[in-house]
Amino acid sequence: KYLESITFPDTVTSIGVAAFEGCEGLKSITIPDSVTSIGEYAFSKCTNLDGITIPDGVTSIGSGAFAYCESLVSVTMPDSVTEIGERVFSGCEMLSSVRLSANITRIGEEMFYCCPALSAVTIPDGVTSIGDRALSQCESLTTIMIPDSVTSIGSDVFAGCTGLVKITIPFIGATGDE
Repeated sequence: KYLESITFPDTVTSIGVAAFEGCEGLKSITIPDSVTSIGEYAFSKCTNLDGITIPDGVTSIGSGAFAYCESLVSVTMPDSVTEIGERVFSGCEMLSSVRLSANITRIGEEMFYCCPALSAVTIPDGVTSIGDRALSQCESLTTIMIPDSVTSIGSDVFAGCTGLVKITIPFIGATGDE
């Protein structure tokens, strides 16, 4: 709980499952470009972690990798990321700014569940499904546009989004006979 920062050597290629889970004192992380995967719950419950830039080269981020990082304010995800798990940013109470990879194809279940400071998120073109409760309890979210590529939207996706005033949803299953 007293670890405040981590700098990985360039020889590290992956960060394992729950590697730093619960490191409450962790404030900063420098992840080298050599890392290609971040494991499930790798930084979960690092309650003082306030920002992270995921380097180019990372292709997968495991479920819950940054869940309950209560001080996390911003995340930048490179377009190299193609796989992303469930609940990745769930419970990140201060998260207000997210840049998602343009190459993900799904927004996983509870991806941003209970992120009350999240005021905007852009769902990339190419995303085909949005999981259950993906944006639930995001009270600061005011507008969202769902791209035409989305063919499946789970249950309770916007439950508790009390600030939401506009959702743009494509007509799924259109036959052209309108």
